[in-house]
Amino acid sequence: MTVQGADGAPKRQRRIQSIEVGVRVLQALTEQRRPLPLKELAHLADMPPAKAHPYLVSFMSAGLVKQSPLTGLYELGPMALQMGLAALQQLDALTEASQEAALLCTEADLSVALAVWGHLGPTVVRLDEPRYPLHVNLRVGTVMSVFNTITGRVFAAWLPEKMVRSVLEDEHGRVVGGASASFDAPEVREMLAEIRAAGMGRGLSTPQPGINTLSAPVFDADGKIALAITVFGPQGVFDAGIDGAAGRLLRTHAQSVSRRLGFSGGGAAGAQAYQVSRRKS
Repeated sequence: MTVQGADGAPKRQRRIQSIEVGVRVLQALTEQRRPLPLKELAHLADMPPAKAHPYLVSFMSAGLVKQSPLTGLYELGPMALQMGLAALQQLDALTEASQEAALLCTEADLSVALAVWGHLGPTVVRLDEPRYPLHVNLRVGTVMSVFNTITGRVFAAWLPEKMVRSVLEDEHGRVVGGASASFDAPEVREMLAEIRAAGMGRGLSTPQPGINTLSAPVFDADGKIALAITVFGPQGVFDAGIDGAAGRLLRTHAQSVSRRLGFSGGGAAGAQAYQVSRRKS
C-alpha cells in the first residue's frame, strides 16, 4: 500500500511480513471450509508444517483458530466468526456494486444500471454512461416492469414467488387493469428457468427496439438476490451474447460483488438458493 508523502511522491508504508505470511494459514482454512490436519493445512498455505504450527498456536490463543481435542484437526475459531459477521454487517450492497458498475461501464463501453427491489418493483438506483451515452428512457428512480424488462425478469427469477406476485398484481392493475395470471403461464415459467440456468437475463431489441440488454443478479451472504446489474447498448454494436465479451465482463463483476457480500456459490448455488426461498415463501 502506498500513500502520498509531503512532496507528493509515493511513500511506502511499513508492513509486517510475518502477519502477511500467517494470514495464508487463515486463508487456507477459509477457502477449504472444513477442518484440516496440520500437514494439509501447511501445504495449502505453502509452508512447512514446522513453520505453520507456531502461527496456529498464536491464532488459537487469539480465538481465530481452534483445534479438535479428538481429531487434532484445525478449523476457524469463534473470533474468526465474530470478525466475519461484523464485516458482513458493515457491507452495503449498493456501495460495493457501484465500484464494479463504474469499472464495467469503462471496460465494456456500455451503459450500466444498478437496480434494487423496491415496493413498486425493480428500481434504478445508479446509472453509469459510456463515452457516447445511449439516449433511452431510463433514469435514477425509474421503476421497471417486472416481466416487460430484462432486469425485472432477473428479479422474478430469483425472488420468492409470493413477493413477485404481489408487485406483479399491483403493476398489472395500474397499467392494464384487473388481475394478472401471467406468472402461471408455462412460457413464463420456462423463461424464468432459462434465466436461472444461464445465470443472467438477455434481451435482443427488448424492451426497447434497437437496444440489447444483459442483466445479472448479485447475491448476498444468504444467497438472496440483493440487486441486479444491467448493461445495455445499441443492437448494431452490442450483440448481448451471454458468453460474449460483455457477458463475461458482466458475470465477472456481478460475481465479484456477490463474493464481497459473503456469497460463496455460483450460478447453481443461486438457483438452489431460489428454490429454498421459494419453499419459505
